[in-house]
Amino acid sequence: MQTPPELKYAASHEWLAGDGTVGISDFAQDQLGDVVYVELPEVGRVVTAGETVAVVESVKTASDIYAPASGTVTAVNEALSGTPELVNSGPYEDGWLFKLDVTEESGDLMDAGAYAAANT
Repeated sequence: MQTPPELKYAASHEWLAGDGTVGISDFAQDQLGDVVYVELPEVGRVVTAGETVAVVESVKTASDIYAPASGTVTAVNEALSGTPELVNSGPYEDGWLFKLDVTEESGDLMDAGAYAAANT
């Protein structure tokens, strides 16, 4: 399981980069299996940390994606509409979900070590 050390992680398996980029962890995409559809938020939407903001559907299940921080959605990964499997092949690179202009991070975010320890 990859857990890049520069990211922060939610117990619900979302990651947050310093620039406000959000995605799901390698652990989460592995548990989901083959991703077949991603429903992304609208650009401009104001979200609160912990709020359901997107949905990832796989051959196994559909999973809600929660905002790891409060802020405004500034971009979404349009590539996922045609190639949702990017979430599986590159959860920290091409498979990111959306970007936030962060106003406040969730107080429950973990560093990579704590997240990895919680999911082994």
